[in-house]
Amino acid sequence: MRIRLSHRTTRPPCPVASGPVYLLLPAHDEADRVAAVIDRLPAQVLGRETYCLVVDDGSADDTARRATAAGASVLSHGANRGLGAAVRTGIAEAVARGAAMVAFCDADGEYDPGELERLAQPILEGAADYVVGSRFAGRIGDMRPHRRIGNLVLTRALRLVARTPLTDGQSGFRALSRAAAVEAEIAHDYNYAQVLTIDLISKGFRYAEVPITYSFREGGHSFVRLGSYLRAVIPTVLRQLNPP
Repeated sequence: MRIRLSHRTTRPPCPVASGPVYLLLPAHDEADRVAAVIDRLPAQVLGRETYCLVVDDGSADDTARRATAAGASVLSHGANRGLGAAVRTGIAEAVARGAAMVAFCDADGEYDPGELERLAQPILEGAADYVVGSRFAGRIGDMRPHRRIGNLVLTRALRLVARTPLTDGQSGFRALSRAAAVEAEIAHDYNYAQVLTIDLISKGFRYAEVPITYSFREGGHSFVRLGSYLRAVIPTVLRQLNPP
């Protein structure tokens, strides 16, 4: 049984696509925070218009209405399907709308859409296909000790599996070129972090990281629990590494 990717190959660079930049916000019960996140999205990034797309993943609160009022387009799942499913839905919709680049971050205010240009630059200048905003290469305003340790341990494991010198395997702020977004596969509904990275690196897309700032959420709660996270992620990663 394989536990690491085969030795990496990098495909030739794809031409940089024309079109706008989309910021995707997967959201579940984020009515108190989503509008403030949308408001921080710059109107343009490197000369490209930006649009915000919120995927309301079965919220029981006012998330969809507040996101619409803040100027975002909203897609709604009728029930809570999971973060991975919400990101999958949003990426497909952004591609269908002609996005040159698709970025996404959490809707809870932990990441700053005002830093979108940092992630966009390597993609729109043709230097990378898949860019992750690294909290550990940037500035962390606050992260609880057990979360920090867990992130570092999981990042070390992903670095080994993906054969890539990455520094933040669980970051919630990422960007994909149009070519990478078209081919991206998120292998389960629960989450996207490890499976998306393994998928795109295995397909030869060029990986890069940029430093970002991070602040722990001020309200609500994270869906991540270590036990359920590992039970969902590890079997899926092993299936990715050992296809039928």
